[in-house]
Amino acid sequence: MRFHVISLPHTQTTKEYSLCAYTEKVRKFSNMMTKLGHEVYLYSSEENEAECTEHITIVTKKEQKKWFGDYDFRKQFFNIDWDSSKEHWTKSNDRAIQEIGKRLKPKDFICVIAGVCQKQIADAFPAVMSVEFGVGYSGVFSDYRVFESYAWMHSVYGAYSDPNEIMSVQGKFYDAVIPNYFEVDDFPYSAKKDDYYLYMGRLTTLKGYDLVTQICEKLKLRLIIAGQGEPPDYGEYVGTVGPKERGKLMSKAKAVFAPSLYLEPFGGVTAEAMLCGTPIITTDWGAFSENNIQGVTGYRCRTFKEFCQAAKDVNKLDYKAIREYAVNKFSTDVVALEYEKYFKRLLTLWGKGFYA
Repeated sequence: MRFHVISLPHTQTTKEYSLCAYTEKVRKFSNMMTKLGHEVYLYSSEENEAECTEHITIVTKKEQKKWFGDYDFRKQFFNIDWDSSKEHWTKSNDRAIQEIGKRLKPKDFICVIAGVCQKQIADAFPAVMSVEFGVGYSGVFSDYRVFESYAWMHSVYGAYSDPNEIMSVQGKFYDAVIPNYFEVDDFPYSAKKDDYYLYMGRLTTLKGYDLVTQICEKLKLRLIIAGQGEPPDYGEYVGTVGPKERGKLMSKAKAVFAPSLYLEPFGGVTAEAMLCGTPIITTDWGAFSENNIQGVTGYRCRTFKEFCQAAKDVNKLDYKAIREYAVNKFSTDVVALEYEKYFKRLLTLWGKGFYA
């Protein structure tokens, strides 16, 4: 199979930009499909570490500086303007269209990661299947979508439907749910935990980090905080951390908190923690409801008392079992085959489709 994969205009497809979950999905997706023997044409900015058949630059660093100014991605959360009429979208999309046109063959796949902001690319090639291959956002457009969780798929189905007709919403046969995926070697396993708890993520109220500080302060627990934003008064703030340091912190933590208040489409930090054999403490909705097995990989909570009890009980869990669960569910080796199976299903649409 042949894939044309388009990245985001404000990052580089390198591990240094691992704080951007969608850029990471592009980098690792390219690696996975290339290793399976497929052809991958990657359209992104100048710096690239992803394995691919060919890397095509569609955004320069000079343009990025013009469009986005100077910012340190490692320290600042950069919320790119998602207005598809903005120059950073129109120009990168135009270049992607030009370059794809030079390489496109029948039955190729175009893979986009920015929803409606990259619809311009899909519209330029109506005879080709354009796939949104990592949907953890709401601005969907394609007939072919891979969601990060069933919770998010159903949330999107409902959001795009008449609320008065919600009981009549139909599923789509050529959507799929495939979890986010991770390179296992980045997340070392440790059976021995140190005496601290960890919060890792953007320091925003919706991520629930202030709730974490309240829990740890109440129980007088040592709390380490890593992420982009202004740190709270309680806890030891270590700034943002790269993949190696992230793995070390997670592997030694007694538990990782991820109490997102919104419907988390996936919550990558929880998969990363579990890959280290570290329990997770989450809210009880969104993707956590299907990825965090109650009393096995961690605890899902709905009251302050339940969160406090979870923090006390995590040392009862089997760290090795947590690690094995995560490897079997989220490793790139496993997920790559799920993607391959999905795209083979789409290829049947050139024949009898559902009845193939």
